[in-house]
Amino acid sequence: MNVDFNLLMDKAKDASKNSYSPFSRFAVGAAVLASSGNIYQGCNVENSSFGMTICAERCAIFKAVSEGEREIRAVAIYSPNADSCYPCGACRQVMYEFESDVEEIEVVTENLGQLEINKLSYFLPCGFKI
Repeated sequence: MNVDFNLLMDKAKDASKNSYSPFSRFAVGAAVLASSGNIYQGCNVENSSFGMTICAERCAIFKAVSEGEREIRAVAIYSPNADSCYPCGACRQVMYEFESDVEEIEVVTENLGQLEINKLSYFLPCGFKI
């Protein structure tokens, strides 16, 4: 499957506008490309009970899963508040859970205006799956 990384990043940027981040003021948007070709967007949603907060990547992945998707092909992550925005450990593990047995997830970030594309194993070299 060909991936339009620019389109995916544009969707992540668009999603960041919906961020609810009154505590950190660190808005994040994500766009997930499922193996079906569908794209799902998500943003971070904070809560005053910080443990209830969800990252943009997990928001987008859970939206995809709730629509019946089970394999993620690529994830774009964007924050207007940083030169680059990488996934946290929890998001890395969730991504790994929905990685295809055939194809590794590609993680797209933007660093100083340039797209960076890395395989998930770059961020999570020894993921855990049952």
